Amino acid sequence: MAVTPRLDPQRIVIAITGASGAVYGIRALHMLRANPGVETHLVVTRAGRATISYETDHSLAEVKALADHVHSDQDLGAAISSGSFITTGMLIAPCSVKTLSGIANSYDETLTVRAADVTLKERRRLVLLLRETPLHAGHLRLMSEVTASGAIVLPPVPAFYTRPKSIDDIVDHSVGRALDLLGFSPDDLPRWTEERSPR
Repeated sequence: MAVTPRLDPQRIVIAITGASGAVYGIRALHMLRANPGVETHLVVTRAGRATISYETDHSLAEVKALADHVHSDQDLGAAISSGSFITTGMLIAPCSVKTLSGIANSYDETLTVRAADVTLKERRRLVLLLRETPLHAGHLRLMSEVTASGAIVLPPVPAFYTRPKSIDDIVDHSVGRALDLLGFSPDDLPRWTEERSPR
């Protein structure tokens, strides 16, 4: 039996849920679209569709057009629901607490949660841009549980050593750091250097 490389192009799943910050998922799609070696699979939850409409000037159709493949959140038979469909990983941006809870409890009622569950069971990278503050003990417990299962919880906390001049700068840096964790490193992402270190 012949053996071939696992992924060419590399596949990544992007989910946009109903938490505030739909721009994070949209920006991730923009960044990945610039790389022809990446194949994106998008899921937008029902609440995510509402958030896109409320928070941005993008239509749902425009957001879907940024992805190579789009899956309904109700389609539990979609390719990304199976571990045999090989991906590099999954980014949920933004990630609502409801979605976090579903992942922590393996409550695979939607494609978003099922795809995340598959990502974890196949030992692939799952990055969650959790958008909630302040946090109570239940939130922290869920974050601890998904971390124990292998997920990376990455609240989009701004870095100010980059001297951001706009909201776009802040969003781009958070999304760039998330993509770093999935093995996709933006070339122009501002990074910490010794020259930035306080003297």
